[in-house]
Amino acid sequence: MKKVAAWSAEDVSNWLSKEGMPEYIDALQQLDGPSLLGLNEADFRKPPLSLVSSDGGQQLLERLETLRIENHIEAHKNGHANGHVGGLPNGTSKPQRNGMLGMKDYRMEMIHIPIPSVESTRCSFPAEWGKTGIAFVYAVVCFVTTTIVISVVHERVPPKEHTPPLPDKFFDLFDRVEWAFSICEINGMLLVGLWLIQWILLKHRSIIGRRFFFIVGTLYLYRCITMYITTLPVPGMHFKCSPKLLGNWEAQMRRIMKMIAGGGLSITGSHTMCGDYLYSGHTVMLTLTYLFIKEYSPRRFWWYHWLCWTLSAVGIFCILLAHDHYTVDVVVAYFITTRLFWWYHTLANQQSLKETSQSNPFSRVWWYRLFQYFEENVNGMVPRNYQVPFSWRALQWNRGVKYSRLDIQ
Repeated sequence: MKKVAAWSAEDVSNWLSKEGMPEYIDALQQLDGPSLLGLNEADFRKPPLSLVSSDGGQQLLERLETLRIENHIEAHKNGHANGHVGGLPNGTSKPQRNGMLGMKDYRMEMIHIPIPSVESTRCSFPAEWGKTGIAFVYAVVCFVTTTIVISVVHERVPPKEHTPPLPDKFFDLFDRVEWAFSICEINGMLLVGLWLIQWILLKHRSIIGRRFFFIVGTLYLYRCITMYITTLPVPGMHFKCSPKLLGNWEAQMRRIMKMIAGGGLSITGSHTMCGDYLYSGHTVMLTLTYLFIKEYSPRRFWWYHWLCWTLSAVGIFCILLAHDHYTVDVVVAYFITTRLFWWYHTLANQQSLKETSQSNPFSRVWWYRLFQYFEENVNGMVPRNYQVPFSWRALQWNRGVKYSRLDIQ
């Protein structure tokens, strides 16, 4: 790599991307190498840098300190050696290594450079897989609870012959397309698959994973409440609901297990119950997977973001086009999903909001204590760093170790 003093603005952007801090690229896109080395804490207290990071730029400042050390060594390696001036003092014909003049120059040339600790950077984002496991169990419990509530609500849905579908403006404008809901579920499975692959490749997958599990679990917990307290009639006369079991708990348990095994998808034939309308679980997954994909992928992957946005938007539109949900189901699902995602990440990225105080209204929400438990050791915005999830050496564990024989004369 060429000297930092010769870096262009493009070299600075490449360095930020390599160091795992692409969020600074837009704010520092006009800076060259010397300007980058001149940044200090005061620059991070005012826009635009104050709007990028919640840690006051500590991570970037630590990287810059290391960069200054490397730049200092590079600049002095020809003219300096271990703090000594390479040239000879005036009036001397030999280098004075042990004399007083040499000691004087040595002291004058000594520069104290604080070396940032590598461990401090590493421990900013501890894995804490135990917490991720708790978040996963929380999500599974919420999913199972949702399935049980769907079975309960199914018994309360009024017959479509007695209670016709409610009027819906979207249904007035668009006729039903029978195959549209299959497109919605296919798009949903594609987004979930893309997010799973992306999550596996993330360096801080444990932190991001527990965020996903907590948010999706909470969304389905809210869904249990809304569908239970208000049971809407079927959105269309095309619905073929399973017969009501009227208290046969054994049959209901079998139906619940079948729905869980099929992922709650109509395309797998596992979802034949009615009543789970307010709000749409399909909209939740289509929206949430896109939000996580965009949040934790590099900004330069704009084509990838647009592809995922298209899959999500087409999937949501197909829900309504199939007349399988009322428009209000989709609107409420989108609103709750986006707000919970943005609220959680705002809290996670602002260190001051992780503390309970009168000036922090977020601390009054019911899940705040659980949020503090998950995020207490996460300092700053989680970088979008990627790495191979396993070591290539681990794949070669079955290869024998080769030894060479030494002949001793």
